Amino acid sequence: MKHLLSLFDITPAQTAEIIELSATLKSKWEQRELEASLPGRVLLQIYEKPSLRTRVSFEAAMIHLGGSGLFMTEKEAGLHGRESLEDVARVTSRFADVVVLRTFSHQLIEDFAAVSSCPVINGLSDGYHPCQALTDLLTLQEATGDLSGKTMVYLGDGNNVAKSLAICCADMGVNFVLSAPEGYQIDSSFFDKIRKRIPGASLVTEPDPIKAVKQADAVYADVWASMGQEAETEKRKKIFAPYQINAKLLAAASQNVKFMHCLPAKRGLEVTDEIMDGPQSIVFDQAENRMHIARGVFAWLMT
Repeated sequence: MKHLLSLFDITPAQTAEIIELSATLKSKWEQRELEASLPGRVLLQIYEKPSLRTRVSFEAAMIHLGGSGLFMTEKEAGLHGRESLEDVARVTSRFADVVVLRTFSHQLIEDFAAVSSCPVINGLSDGYHPCQALTDLLTLQEATGDLSGKTMVYLGDGNNVAKSLAICCADMGVNFVLSAPEGYQIDSSFFDKIRKRIPGASLVTEPDPIKAVKQADAVYADVWASMGQEAETEKRKKIFAPYQINAKLLAAASQNVKFMHCLPAKRGLEVTDEIMDGPQSIVFDQAENRMHIARGVFAWLMT
């Protein structure tokens, strides 16, 4: 039984395999030559957190492969108290061929997967966002070519997206730079864990955003206050203001630098409209590629 709960669950070679498979299936989809390789399969999505891209991309991907999708909120599924989580997992995994969970607690996803009789995919948890990171590296590859030696600079909170991106960058030979204020950086022990996986992985913390972007092939932003952190919004606006991606900041980077964002974006906070809608932005290519990665993950897990 294969699951995708974080990129630590798979090998670097498998990371590359999923990205390559997704690119191949995307090409077939664009040429209208995609085969319905998962006919009759059922996707079940259970979410604690609201979603646009995650929900639609996974469901569309399954439909393209010949299957169908169901959706439940965590209240409908009874993840918290109506019956045990283990019983929910045992029942729903008999109805479905693959389950996508989008939760606050990463432990909940791990506990669900431990007793599930079908593959489980992490659609986002507070710990990791693996499918987003796979999407990001596919998009960077499309925009810049061979990934080896490229540099990804992430500006902002060292959160679930940043951590997953750091793993995926290491797997694909991309230099990862985190530019964040003190107290919001990724713990060095996490980088050490990645280096055990990929000896020699280039993982750097540079608090100065101007210095951080100088060698960037891509600069990446996420919201400064994620779901569940709304009470910290005003505090975080002040702390992260120097890390806004705007024309002045990108002037310190290469003319060919790309702007990336996992969306949804808070325009005027972590990024200005000028950059979000400008020629350097590939954010909507990223958004589309969520669907192509979802298709690749399904194919990798289930065929």
